[in-house]
Amino acid sequence: MVADTVADLVSDGEAVPEPLSERSYSGKFNLRVGEGLHRRLAIQAAEEHLSLNQYVVQRLSEAS
Repeated sequence: MVADTVADLVSDGEAVPEPLSERSYSGKFNLRVGEGLHRRLAIQAAEEHLSLNQYVVQRLSEAS
């Protein structure tokens, strides 16, 4: 459980990390993909008249 982990960290004198829900996020992250996947995604984006970024954001939103 989370409470047990926090207690262990505190008892060992370690810092308790900030909860993910309270962290701020920039909305950016870098992702490296192979050339073939990059090409396929770029073509699919172009076919839908979207930028590659818009296309990937749309696909990721649908997957979550």
